[in-house]
Amino acid sequence: MTLRVLLVDDDLRLRELLERFLEPHDVHLEHLPEGSRAAATVSDGGFDAVLLDVMMPGMGGLEVLRKIRERSSIPVLMLTAKGDEADRVVGLELGADDYIPKPFSPRELLARLRAVLRRTRPSLQDERLSGGGVVVDVPGRRATRDGDVIELTALELDILIALMRRAGRVVPRSAILEAAGRDEAVGERTADVHISKLRKKLGDDPRASGLIQTVRGVGYVFTGAT
Repeated sequence: MTLRVLLVDDDLRLRELLERFLEPHDVHLEHLPEGSRAAATVSDGGFDAVLLDVMMPGMGGLEVLRKIRERSSIPVLMLTAKGDEADRVVGLELGADDYIPKPFSPRELLARLRAVLRRTRPSLQDERLSGGGVVVDVPGRRATRDGDVIELTALELDILIALMRRAGRVVPRSAILEAAGRDEAVGERTADVHISKLRKKLGDDPRASGLIQTVRGVGYVFTGAT
């Protein structure tokens, strides 16, 4: 499931950084460089959350938050470079769901975003993936094939989820662990080892056009073929 998130921030470099990091994690980021159109944009619908900067030229983030709350209960995470406790208190009283001080790591922001969505919109977490007889209950961390439970390590399950979310699209070897939400740097050989173990547990035969196919010189793709 791809999340659609609105970033309201005048920092174009931050937008570019977050776009590069979030897209492989199934978060599509849209951007407004100022706040005057934010409430109307949110009201148009389709967004799962808002990342809102406090300090912007023109309409400030707290006023934008006030206008959003007049129209919507969408989760809002405030981004701020200010350490002023008063601003944080006002933002939370106006209905902000979390506060993230700048500078922050994109990985922390993603974790905080997911935590807010689990708390405020649990229906977004009822994700089930299926293909080729494999079914993954994502929040339940459980995988089956043809009804039989597949015993996977946490990393193997994360890799399977990453591939199934991108079914039909090639995931490069160098991006396997990043796509699975892991920090570890990985070489091609390491990725091959993880995929080999996953295939074995799935009962998958890549020589017979199996579930996970190798795209030579590039990476892997989940096809759902049986």
